[in-house]
Amino acid sequence: MNKPINIVDVTYARTKASVNTDELGMREMQQRVFAKRDAQHLLVKAPPASGKSRALMFVALDKLYNQGRKKVIVAVPERSIGASFSSTKLTSHGFFADWEIKVEHNLCDAGSSQGKVGAFIDFLKGPDATLVCTHATLRFAFEKLAPEAFNGTVLAIDEFHHVSADTEANRLGALLREVMNGSDVHIVAMTGSYFRGDSVPVLSAEDEAQFTPVTFNYYDQLNGYEHLHSLGIGHHFYQGRYTDAIGEVLHLDKKTIVHIPNVNSGESTKDKIEEVGFIIDAIGHVEDTDPDTGIIIIRHKDTGEILRVADLVDDTDQKKRADTLHYLSHVASKERDAVDIIIALAMAKEGFDWPFAEHALTVGYRASLTEVIQIIGRVTRDSPGKEHAQFTNLIAEPDATQGEVKVSVNNMLKAITASLLMEQVLAQNFTFKTKKFDGDDSKIPGQLKIKGFKEPSTERVRQIVETDLNDLKATILQDDTFARAAAGSIDAETANKVLIPKIIREKYPDLSDSQVEEVRQQVVVDSVVKNGEVREVGDKRFIKMAEKFVNIDELTINLIDSVNPFQRAFEVMSKSVTPSVLRIIQDQITATRVDFTEEEALALVPRIKNWIKVNGRRPDPRAEEPTEKRYADALLWLQRAKQKLEAQKRATEMVTDE
Repeated sequence: MNKPINIVDVTYARTKASVNTDELGMREMQQRVFAKRDAQHLLVKAPPASGKSRALMFVALDKLYNQGRKKVIVAVPERSIGASFSSTKLTSHGFFADWEIKVEHNLCDAGSSQGKVGAFIDFLKGPDATLVCTHATLRFAFEKLAPEAFNGTVLAIDEFHHVSADTEANRLGALLREVMNGSDVHIVAMTGSYFRGDSVPVLSAEDEAQFTPVTFNYYDQLNGYEHLHSLGIGHHFYQGRYTDAIGEVLHLDKKTIVHIPNVNSGESTKDKIEEVGFIIDAIGHVEDTDPDTGIIIIRHKDTGEILRVADLVDDTDQKKRADTLHYLSHVASKERDAVDIIIALAMAKEGFDWPFAEHALTVGYRASLTEVIQIIGRVTRDSPGKEHAQFTNLIAEPDATQGEVKVSVNNMLKAITASLLMEQVLAQNFTFKTKKFDGDDSKIPGQLKIKGFKEPSTERVRQIVETDLNDLKATILQDDTFARAAAGSIDAETANKVLIPKIIREKYPDLSDSQVEEVRQQVVVDSVVKNGEVREVGDKRFIKMAEKFVNIDELTINLIDSVNPFQRAFEVMSKSVTPSVLRIIQDQITATRVDFTEEEALALVPRIKNWIKVNGRRPDPRAEEPTEKRYADALLWLQRAKQKLEAQKRATEMVTDE
C-alpha cells in the first residue's frame, strides 16, 4: 500500500477567540446566537464542540423568563446525546438563571417508549418548564397530540439534518411542518452539518424562509482554539481485505476511534465480531477485560505498553455494552488515560464526546457527507496536549479482476470529493469585491478584489452567500456528473459555466438568471481561492491556480473560470495509487459517457473550434486524453441533434405538401 497523502492539511492560529467567554459565560458562537434570541424560529449552523447545547440553554431561558414562553422541549437523535442538555449551573459564570432538568423529565434514560410518551404528555399538562427526549419520543408523542398542544412552547431540535422536506418519508419533517403551521411554537434548530446523505433538502424553501439563520463556520471555531494547531484529512487505498491493511494505518500512539464498515458494504467481511478480533490482533495481546466496564486491556505488540480498548461493535451482551458506554461518557470523557482506542460500527459519531480523540480511522466509503463531518468532528475538539487531529479513510482500490470496478471507482471519487468539500469547510473564509480599475486593490485582510466579478445584488443572494455556500458546494459535489468533472473528464469551462449553474437553478428555482450568475461566480471563486496556495514575495501575493502562480492583484473572473476548482481530486488520487490502478480508474471514467444537454454541447463549440485550429484535425472519440474525447463526443451529439432536426423538418414538409 502506498504511503498516504493528505488531501487536506490546515494549520490554525490558536487565537483562543472561540473558547474564551464573556461576562455572561458565553463563547463567541453563543454570543452570536443569543443576539438573535428574539427570532421565533432560529436555525443554528455550527461545528461540533462550538457549544450549541449551551447556546440553546441561554436562548431557551431567555424565552422562558423574558418572552412569555411556558415550556422548553429539547429533542435529540439518540439517548446518549441527551447528556449534553443535563442540568447546568450558568449563574456561576454570570448568566441570570440556571438550566435545570428534573430526573422525571430526562426521557433519554432507559425505559419503554410507551412510558416516555405518557411522561411527555404529562409534562405538557404539568407546571415544570424543561424536558429532554429523543426524536423518536417526540414523534410518538405527536401522534397522540394536536399541533396546538405546542402553543407556548420552545421546541429545540438537535442534529437538525435528521429532518427532511420529504414529509411522506420523514415523519420528523412532517411533524415540524404541522407544528409550525398549527401552533405559535418557537423553534431552535441546531446542526453541525446541514446536508443529508440522501440529497433531500432539510426544509422546503418556503419553510426555511421562516427561520433566522446563525452561522458559525468551522474555520472560526478551529482557528480560535487554545491547543489544536493542525488538521489533516487523507486516504489510504488497499487491495484484498481491509483487516490485512489496517495495521499500517493504526497509529497506536494516538487516541483513536476506528469505525469499521457497515455489514452491507463491499469492504465488510460480513463478520463484524471477527473484524474486531483482527483489529485487536493488530494492536497486540489481550491481557484482561475489566468486568465492570468491559474495557479490554491489551499489551502493545511492539512496545509492551498497556492500551485500553473499548469495543462498541459487539452487541451480544447489552449490559456489557451499556457499562462500556457509561464508562466512556462519565469517565473517559474527563480522564485522558481512561481509554486509548474505541472500535465502533454505528456508534461514536454524532454527538459523541471524547475530547482526547486525535485520529478518526474510518474503513470504507461513506455515502453521507453528514456522516463524514460528524466523524471528523469527533477529533476536532480542543484538548490539552492535542496538537494535531487526523481523519483517515481506508478505501478499497478497484480490482480489474472483480465485477464491482465501476462501484469501486465511484466510491473512490466520491470519498475524495467529500474530502475536498471538507477542505472548503475548514479553510479560511474570504470576501470578494469587484475590482473597478487598476490599482483598486483591497487592503482589508481576507478580502480580494476581482475584475469582472458580480457582487450580490439582492438580499436573497446575500443570504445564500453568507449562510448556504458550503451546503450548495455539497450539493454540487454530490452530483454524479460533477464528481466525474472533478476528476478531469470535463473541461473547466463546462464544469463552471454549465454544470454548476444548472445545479444552482435546481436548488434555488426562485432565482433569476442574473442571480444564478452571481451565486455561480461566488461558488467558483470561493472554491478556487480556497483550493489555491497563497505565497508572498516581497510586497506582492501570488495564488497558485492550475499549476501556475498568479498575482492576486491581477485576478479576473475569466481567469478563475478557466480553472476546475476540484480537479485536484484526480491529481491526489494519481499520486496515491499504482499506475495499473490509475489506468483502471481512467478507463472507467472515460467509459462512463456523460450525456449532454443542448446547453452543454453548444457551450463547448468555441473551445472545439479553437482545439481544431490548434491541432489541425477533429478530436478523436477514441482518444485517451479526456478533454479530446469530450470534445469528440460533443461534436457527435451536435451532429445527431442536427440530423434529428433535419429529419423532423423533412417530415413536417411532407405532411404540409400532402
